[in-house]
Amino acid sequence: MLVLALATGPALGDDVRRNVFDDPFVQLTSAIPPSVCPVPAGPQLTEAEARAQAHGRIERGTSCFQSGRCRLPNAYLYDKEIMPRVQKAIAADGRFAATTSVWALGQRRWIWLQGCVRSAGDAAALEALVKQLDDVEAVINELQVVPGGPAAAASH
Repeated sequence: MLVLALATGPALGDDVRRNVFDDPFVQLTSAIPPSVCPVPAGPQLTEAEARAQAHGRIERGTSCFQSGRCRLPNAYLYDKEIMPRVQKAIAADGRFAATTSVWALGQRRWIWLQGCVRSAGDAAALEALVKQLDDVEAVINELQVVPGGPAAAASH
């Protein structure tokens, strides 16, 4: 029995999802309830998925520096600097706090915007705001438009 438990132990642990690469993933706004706008999964990977992605991440991270587009030796090193600026810019703008629930994921100077907005205009404005921040190379807009106001969302 003990041999069987030891043999299957690591395989079971391999299914555990966690932020293996410590990619910044933060909630920026929270006006739309989770019942209407579920929390995105974020950068949660199993150990097997992380192993499969490791080589590509190394290659993408260092090619930025090798090509002269990055001052730091790896593009992923920027993410923890960029994310507080994303948070600050969205909070300072003030347009989105009452009508959106948005999360941001940072990987290699790219920012993924995930969650829900009330209009396509809000999605475009968020994308444009984040795109203009220093060191942001790209913004991937994965925001979903959920019509209705905050009161309507709360009643669903």
